[in-house]
Amino acid sequence: MAEYKPKRTGSSGRSGGPPGQSRDLAVRVKSARGRKNSSTRWLQRQLNDPYVAAAKRDGYRGRAAYKLLEINDKLKFLNPGKRVVDLGCAPGGWLQVAVRYCGEGKVVGIDLLPTEPVAGAQVIEGDVREPDDLDRVRELLDGAQADIVLSDMAASSTGHKTTDHLRIIALIEISLDFAHEVLAPGGWFVVKILQGGAQGELQKQLAQCFDKVRVIKPPASRSDSSEAYIAANGYRGRPVEATADAADDASES
Repeated sequence: MAEYKPKRTGSSGRSGGPPGQSRDLAVRVKSARGRKNSSTRWLQRQLNDPYVAAAKRDGYRGRAAYKLLEINDKLKFLNPGKRVVDLGCAPGGWLQVAVRYCGEGKVVGIDLLPTEPVAGAQVIEGDVREPDDLDRVRELLDGAQADIVLSDMAASSTGHKTTDHLRIIALIEISLDFAHEVLAPGGWFVVKILQGGAQGELQKQLAQCFDKVRVIKPPASRSDSSEAYIAANGYRGRPVEATADAADDASES
């Protein structure tokens, strides 16, 4: 797998795509009978996307790998020996990046969808909301806590911006609940968000249990998308009121 380096800039001084990727002439896709215009636009975008080409060249399972590579290039949190849990890990690009950087550590992925094996990682087909699957993740971590919890999860798009935003906020809250169960003090939580109105309240919630909360839009995120990533570090544990609520729920069950 090719060595990742930070993005270079082209002769114009603007960002020129993934590392080592030159600007080629755009590929035009002709319309075809039976193909919708939206499908033609998607295909043309894929064929002209330098990150898609780079993923094929570098052996990653998708362009999303470069989002994590670029976030890590900025924050330097993936390091040898770290224990990483990747939520919603299919198709496995983020697992590949985690294995590459975390060396002798542990890399565990979980997804509802089947995921082709990734050398150096252990993958569970399961649901992050299910206690039994949480226990399976803990077993694969050999009873230790994770240093990093990642999530690139997103619900299928409805095409309605506010609905999609609220759906991903719900996924982040599920991911955070999972992180509370496995994350070590001082740990990292890196999660995808579609930016919108509920984001401020979410960041306040994260600030109660992490020392620092940042919002990052890596260059690999499409410029016309509301997609960004929240990177929180310095995990301090559940907020006191959340811990009390959980204890009350347990006593009532």
